[in-house]
Amino acid sequence: MSIRSTSEFVKELSKQGELLEIKEEVDPILEIAEIQRRVVAKRGPALLFSNVKGSKFSVATNLYGSERRIRIAFGEEPEKFIQKIAYTAKHLMPPSPKKVWEARSLAWTALKVGLRKVNKAPILDSELQSLDELPALKSWPKDAGRFITLPLVYTESPKTGKGNLGMYRIQFHGPKLTGMHIQIHRGGGFHYSEAEEEGNVLPAHIYVGGPPALTISAVAPLPEEISEFLLASLLLGERLKVVKNKKVSPLPIVADADFALIGKIPPKIRRPEGPFGDHYGYYALKHDYPVFEVDKIYARKDAIWPATVVGRPPQEDHWIAEYLQHLLSPMFPIVMPQVKGIWAYEESGVHSLAAAIVKERYKKEAFMGALRILGEGQLSLTKFLIVTDQDVPLMDFKTTLLAALERFQPETDLHIFSNISQDTLDYTGPKVNEGSKAILLGVGPKIQKLKPKITSTLKNSKFKDPKVYCPGVLVVSGPKYKKGDGSLELLRKEAITQGFLFVFLVDDSGEATKSDHDFIWNVFTRFEPAADIFGDSKVIRNHISFQGPILVDARLKTWYPPVLEEDPKISKQVENRFGRLLDSL
Repeated sequence: MSIRSTSEFVKELSKQGELLEIKEEVDPILEIAEIQRRVVAKRGPALLFSNVKGSKFSVATNLYGSERRIRIAFGEEPEKFIQKIAYTAKHLMPPSPKKVWEARSLAWTALKVGLRKVNKAPILDSELQSLDELPALKSWPKDAGRFITLPLVYTESPKTGKGNLGMYRIQFHGPKLTGMHIQIHRGGGFHYSEAEEEGNVLPAHIYVGGPPALTISAVAPLPEEISEFLLASLLLGERLKVVKNKKVSPLPIVADADFALIGKIPPKIRRPEGPFGDHYGYYALKHDYPVFEVDKIYARKDAIWPATVVGRPPQEDHWIAEYLQHLLSPMFPIVMPQVKGIWAYEESGVHSLAAAIVKERYKKEAFMGALRILGEGQLSLTKFLIVTDQDVPLMDFKTTLLAALERFQPETDLHIFSNISQDTLDYTGPKVNEGSKAILLGVGPKIQKLKPKITSTLKNSKFKDPKVYCPGVLVVSGPKYKKGDGSLELLRKEAITQGFLFVFLVDDSGEATKSDHDFIWNVFTRFEPAADIFGDSKVIRNHISFQGPILVDARLKTWYPPVLEEDPKISKQVENRFGRLLDSL
């Protein structure tokens, strides 16, 4: 069954016992977000808020917050189709009548993928006069205001006409003006750069809701050449309906969207945007970004406003990230032949940490595979990449790390690349969008037995509570970060560190070692390879060659944005109003 709107999705979730409707009036300012976070923490159902303060529209959240709900949205066919494509691409050559006949089902499915032009569109049912009519959320206390949390921004290249659907934060600035957090690493950012170079406006649409397939496709890590609309069509199970109406917009309009903001991004205009809580678990700080001038606002008659809340993982987007990786993983070996598998760890905010299984048919071929990964689309934003040739379950971080470390040579196998671009939302670098990357290679036969336990004690009172995260990895609590305090040098001299491959200096070792999830978040969101990796080293053949333990300063630095924390007044308010209901989930 194809689900074409948020309303259809909500009805299907209700039918299958996956929806909780809250009929009491709720405030889109902080209150809905607090309820959402509590439900996500309990792995609870999707939520429908049917009485939202200040708006006639209902709000639906946590729609994608479980594997089951994602299966309800998309079924099994998209994954089967991708697997068939990958298998066919690998085995069809050389072609034979038998092989072509076995692949015939792909052709029938492909006929259903694409765009379908229609004359009438539910999205054009009614026109709104102001953004103030929309129930956009404010999620965290220090957020700069209300914003669209699931915006689907469609633009086209002024040079080639190729379209891109991306998800960029949309802050409300006024009744007909928003921010456009259009990042330089993404397709929409490329389109805007092309238009701005010529001094032209960039026409754009911001959709909210519609087919769930549209939302998922906007965040998919697709190569630039592949249209998000095509993936949306595949997930939908039918051609995506669009309407062409030059009186409304020069761009095609997605017929089944719940809401559509039609307008343009003018050149050379910037306005402060942020701060906002983000998926790293910190606030993205205030920066100047382009604006979006709204010409028209449309809503279908049965429109429901879909929203989400991001924050320290795992949140609802955890399930989206995992689904997309499972869906697209069969294609990685086709696009990157040296790569057998990749997994980006959503616990790190996705881009801070990834691991890969690569081929090692000759010495250090794995390094070539690693470079291929760091040159591919959104994977290029990966800050720390662990690479092995062992067939390990990549989703199991600790098992993957151990396999790599058993084969890791500190002298030759840690590669740090300085003074390059970094994800916009990662503030560990010296400036926004600037930073470094690292590749850790662990390939070939085992070369060492990893130290499993602590065999000494700390001497310096600056350090405390040492813990072994896993064999070969020691985690130590240190003093609050102060530039130039020499903590890593002092820690290196401690006898307790000897024999470990890596020693991580953190703010709270107990918190950082509670689970794999806590280790990944507390460590990999808090260091930049070029600035925070230290050890006894020398330069050999222009490569930094480490002797003994490699130390990493993963403490919160003074320039990092604040960690996200709820407003205690709102938390108490939600507890008083809905605590009993939420505790029953």
